Amino acid sequence: QEHLSESGGGSLQSGGSLQLSCSSTMYTYSRDCMGWFVQAQGQEREAVATTSGDGRPRYNDFVNGRFTLSRDDDFRTTIKLRMGSLRPDDTAMYYCAKWTSSECTLQTPTNSIWGHGTQVTVSS
Repeated sequence: QEHLSESGGGSLQSGGSLQLSCSSTMYTYSRDCMGWFVQAQGQEREAVATTSGDGRPRYNDFVNGRFTLSRDDDFRTTIKLRMGSLRPDDTAMYYCAKWTSSECTLQTPTNSIWGHGTQVTVSS
């Protein structure tokens, strides 16, 4: 059974940077999508950035150029989210997901596996 393992969350001050990493226990094929999703307290989970097995990343509008999603191309098992210029409103749980789809959009998938999440807390 496939699992996703996340790391890299933490607490920091506004304007700082963090890198989140998500590793899958199984190979990612070209039809597979992976991405990072964010859920603030009391809010719905929404996409931060997603990528297909062989495509370029997509970013939600609120990212506004502050984050970069990259992939371990050799084995396609790891994605990393480099987060910069963090703000207090970025404070949330960040979840990694993997799913199969003909198009890897920013819509929260219903057929995915999820990691347990990693907390990011940004103070002013």
